[in-house]
Amino acid sequence: MSFCRSLKAILIISLIIPAVFTDGPAMAPENIPVLKEIILNSDSVIGIPPDIREMPQITVSKKYNNIGFELEKADSLVYMFLLEGFDRQWSQWSLHGFKEYTNLPAGKYSFRVRYTDLETTGGEEHLADLRVLPVWYLSFPALLMYAILAALLVWTFYSFLNLRFARTQYMLERIISKRTEDLIVEKEKTENLLANVLPRNTASEIMETGKAAKVKYNFVTVLFSDIQGFTKLAEEMNPELLIDELDKFFFYFDSVVEKYGIEKIKTIGDAYMCAGGIPEKNRTNPVEVILAALEMQDYMSRLKETSRIGGMELWDIRIGIHTGTVVAGVVGQKKLSYDIWGDTVNTASRMESSGEAGKINISGTTREFVKDFFECEYRGKMPVKYKGEIDMYFVNGIVPGLRDENGKPNGRFWLKMRMIKLLDIEEAVIKMYDDEAAPNLYFHNSQMVRNISNQAELLSRAENLPDEEFLRVRLAALFLFTGFISDSGYDNHAESSVLMVEELLPAHGFERKDIDGIKRLIRNSFEDIRESHSDNILHDARYDYLGRIDCIMLTDRLLKEEAEYGKIYSKEEWLDIQLKFLADHEFRTEKARILRSVSSEEQAAALRDFYSPAGLLR
Repeated sequence: MSFCRSLKAILIISLIIPAVFTDGPAMAPENIPVLKEIILNSDSVIGIPPDIREMPQITVSKKYNNIGFELEKADSLVYMFLLEGFDRQWSQWSLHGFKEYTNLPAGKYSFRVRYTDLETTGGEEHLADLRVLPVWYLSFPALLMYAILAALLVWTFYSFLNLRFARTQYMLERIISKRTEDLIVEKEKTENLLANVLPRNTASEIMETGKAAKVKYNFVTVLFSDIQGFTKLAEEMNPELLIDELDKFFFYFDSVVEKYGIEKIKTIGDAYMCAGGIPEKNRTNPVEVILAALEMQDYMSRLKETSRIGGMELWDIRIGIHTGTVVAGVVGQKKLSYDIWGDTVNTASRMESSGEAGKINISGTTREFVKDFFECEYRGKMPVKYKGEIDMYFVNGIVPGLRDENGKPNGRFWLKMRMIKLLDIEEAVIKMYDDEAAPNLYFHNSQMVRNISNQAELLSRAENLPDEEFLRVRLAALFLFTGFISDSGYDNHAESSVLMVEELLPAHGFERKDIDGIKRLIRNSFEDIRESHSDNILHDARYDYLGRIDCIMLTDRLLKEEAEYGKIYSKEEWLDIQLKFLADHEFRTEKARILRSVSSEEQAAALRDFYSPAGLLR
């Protein structure tokens, strides 16, 4: 019966509720629902004082997430409940002023209630704000810690992968480096082995292109040597001992020809063949080949003396030398051989076979090139197979003025040799300029180098400069501007020129004192330092153009060149610089002042006429 009355009341409420919340007079204050208490997990109670005026703000931990809201008892009211943040819609009408929520998730909620007494207008009240804290492992600090930890884990994992990758890469690089080093070592071994069989530039050509071109050389000195009576010795001596002795001879001969920059061609039985002037052309090869022949002769004489003491009469050697034209190249496809051909080779062989044991037999042609260095005994015209009669000479040693007390070359000998080498170096430097210099070197070009070199020679001779200083001045003049063709930069040419001296001259047999003297002359020239008469001569040779009629043309080329390298002057600025330079400059040697054809005043006037005062060079 009671259940039926309750159901009837709810049906009546549902019919009149629109009017309650829309029409009707305001409800009396004493009928407004009041929150009495909040029940946590059915056993803990938070009482709400009846006289509280502010809305309760309740904060509970996650373990108290079963929460009930109980209102003050009012028999005449019915209710609808809504927990904002949790409920999606209002609850059904209820006669009981109690609402319970179980397993509330962490978050913020607002508890609201709608009410009516079925007689007057109803209303809606916001009774409490509730905050359920998350469990500690879901709190903001914990989540922040998780994020940091996750970031650390990601970073650690990334670092581990990176370290692993770096370690793997390092191991691969070590393997690659080791294999590269092994390849380089093997390549060097191959190159050295090939260089022992072939000239180095020919070996390089074969490795790069697979073949080597035949080259004609117009000035080559060929040497043949042969052991006297070797066939008879081969019959009488133990073969192994004979080969060991022969290997000893040739090992020594190899060291001698390497010392003088001579190319070993081949050995045939007891015959040894070498040639000077290939593959690097030079003017001193006749002298160097005879020097090598004298050392071979001396070695065999000493060996013969030793053999005589041991009871054997052995080891006489014949040497024949001739100078002329040859063709050089590589023959064969599998077992490569560097060889030379031509009438010069045949004649050198005839010189050897027409000679005498213990003697160096040279042709009249070779004698013309070495007569200032060696004492040559004329043998007359000797018959040569297929050649008719040829002038022949025995070389008896170095001329007295060029040898020391032991019969070896003295300082004057080597100075005379370096004077000849000077021409080879001059050709090499000019060729380097022509092949490697930038096209915008309008002033510092090969023609200017030739002019300075020629003027340095002229002034040195006129000033009676000693031969040793003459050589240094000439070489300093040649290398003065070589720094302009290097990769070190236009403004660093002085030190680049010095480095070029250090790189090229040792290969031509120049001593340290000569190299240091040439480097000092170059540095003094660029820094305008006067330490010696040689400095004055080099200075006057360098600035010789200031006294010539082509000075204006060369000055304008210098302006154009400097503009190409980023130094932009207005014509007025350039004119002022050159006028001041002319006014401050003076030739330091008497001969240079005599050779001057245009005075500084005339040059200054010509410069003023040539350059207009306005305009910038672009």
